[in-house]
Amino acid sequence: MSVIIPTYNRAELICRAVDSVLGQTFVDFECLVIDDGSTDGTVEKLAKYDDSRIKPLWQENSGVSAARNFGIDESRGQFIALLDSDDEWVPEKLLKQIQFMEEGGFEISQTDEIWVRKGKRVNQCKKHEKPEGMFFERSLAMCMISPSCVIFSRKFWDEIGPFDEKLPACEDYDLWLRAGVKYPVGLLRERLTVKYGGRPDQLSNSVGCLDLYRIYAIVKLLNAEILSSEERVQALDELQRKAGFYIGGCRKRGRDDQAEKVERLIRAIWDGEPVPADAIIKN
Repeated sequence: MSVIIPTYNRAELICRAVDSVLGQTFVDFECLVIDDGSTDGTVEKLAKYDDSRIKPLWQENSGVSAARNFGIDESRGQFIALLDSDDEWVPEKLLKQIQFMEEGGFEISQTDEIWVRKGKRVNQCKKHEKPEGMFFERSLAMCMISPSCVIFSRKFWDEIGPFDEKLPACEDYDLWLRAGVKYPVGLLRERLTVKYGGRPDQLSNSVGCLDLYRIYAIVKLLNAEILSSEERVQALDELQRKAGFYIGGCRKRGRDDQAEKVERLIRAIWDGEPVPADAIIKN
């Protein structure tokens, strides 16, 4: 089992995540912590661990996708578990999830989670309830898999990976969309992950225009020509919906040039013209 933790300038949080891995009842793992060019003392924090299972790696700042890809490339386990550096696991997480996957024959699964926002536990909205099985259409609307909850097999990664390093955010949305066409997702209905939110350094708060990157992911998927006719219609419908929100937001902020650019590209896609996904996110 390989645990992958990317981190950037979270010296005050990284030990909580690592300690939750070391506290697992399942002990046969390696934990690769990829420091994405931190400047805040993260290196010193990680150096204090005297456990051969903890393997710190360092790279120049390249983003979370590159950090995860680097860690997975360096890992050796047949199963790969992701953990964000501001989240943590309850002690039975790995043991129960591995047993669940082996018994169900899953190549990918996730657990339920506890949400903590600004120090207080909060209830999830119904729309955030995790689905199981094949749920491609729901995945188009919003990201339905939490990285810190997921474990997948090496087979899954070799076919579906890597994370797209062109994306500063929504890289998980992009990967899960590709996965949703091919693999059913197992759901272990126990809250074995604690997911913290409300911090200004989280990508969902620090990166603007998230829908632009989701639009890119859908266009890339359409270009791959791996969708059934029904899935293609679903993807086109969601593309139009997301583009409508994004274009409307651009116009409200006086970014008419960007609105017209995306509008032209979406119209071309609907007309069946080839449009590279990169054109969506290029300035």
